Amino acid sequence: MKHQTHKLTEIAESSQFQMTGGNDSLGFTLKQLGHGKSIGVQTVNLKCGDKNLTILPTRGMGIWKAENSQVEFGWDSPIQGPVHPMWVPLSEPSGLGWLDGFDEMMVRCGLASNGAPEFDEQGQLIWPLHGRIANLPASDVSIDIDEATKRIAIRGTVDENRFHIQRLQLKTEISIQADSDEITITDTVSNCSDRPASFQMLYHNNFGAPILEAGSQLFAPIKKLAPRNNHAAAGLSQWNQFGPPDAGYAEQVFFMELAAGPDNDSIVLLTNADQSKGVSIRYDTATLPCFSLWKNTVGLSDGYVTGLEPATNFPNPRSFEETKGRVTPLAPGQSQSMTLHLGMLTNTNSVASVKEKVESLSISNPEIIAVPPADWCAP
Repeated sequence: MKHQTHKLTEIAESSQFQMTGGNDSLGFTLKQLGHGKSIGVQTVNLKCGDKNLTILPTRGMGIWKAENSQVEFGWDSPIQGPVHPMWVPLSEPSGLGWLDGFDEMMVRCGLASNGAPEFDEQGQLIWPLHGRIANLPASDVSIDIDEATKRIAIRGTVDENRFHIQRLQLKTEISIQADSDEITITDTVSNCSDRPASFQMLYHNNFGAPILEAGSQLFAPIKKLAPRNNHAAAGLSQWNQFGPPDAGYAEQVFFMELAAGPDNDSIVLLTNADQSKGVSIRYDTATLPCFSLWKNTVGLSDGYVTGLEPATNFPNPRSFEETKGRVTPLAPGQSQSMTLHLGMLTNTNSVASVKEKVESLSISNPEIIAVPPADWCAP
């Protein structure tokens, strides 16, 4: 059979489960986990030759782990998930409950909001950290296997609805193909309400060892760069360089606008120290105009990681971003699509090739702002 489509039906929450499809070189394995805070979490592992990709339908269709030619991509979170959303207290008064489930390689932040927690004048939580989409389950999940093109894709729908407030819907397709090192993610966000709405999206792509190590570098065709706060400003001279694990390190974040080609595509590259391995992110700056770099090189036990984050906006409180015009409006029934490609680079040639692409987009005099700018950085 050259083309197969598998629809994944609902699975009993109380039992472990496993099913497979396709073949040894192009196929999938669906599991339901049955231990600890992972009880009830569904995982779908896609296999395509030397590439493996694990998707979490229970957690908003995030990408948990990936592998290419036995090189692992992702990070070692102290959370040790994947965590079922029932254990993630998004409405916790601190607004930081989202962190209780954070361990994916790629997790979406959104849809109604995607930034820092926001509170009203009485101190009540309005918007929790990074929004709700990553802790909502997918429906209509299906897997498409095309033996002719040696491509496998998973599709799913995630609804973020609240009565009287919003009806937002995410439809996603995540695919890998034999002749490419890239994971392709195509998302469409729709306003299913009869009233106007708006949304935010941030792709939180997270990498630790073996890509991240002392001497790792980020290559990006920056047009404009600024530290998020004064603490990050102190590290501005080494914004794209990474040190070894440091238990006393305090996270630093840098906001950027990237240069792009005629097709609006831009690309960033994170490499290990000798540039023999790396990860690239290629995306459309017309729909994702903002980019954030999160540096969190703490001790290994506490989550040594960096985040590469294309987005519709900067991850400030939603009301601040709204005043700066960095929310995406959607008329009733309107949709907005976004596509990004994550390159899993496993040799010096593939790294060098992407580095050339970054350099071809780079401009000679990017704007480097030493003081957090008022139009980018919330006070």
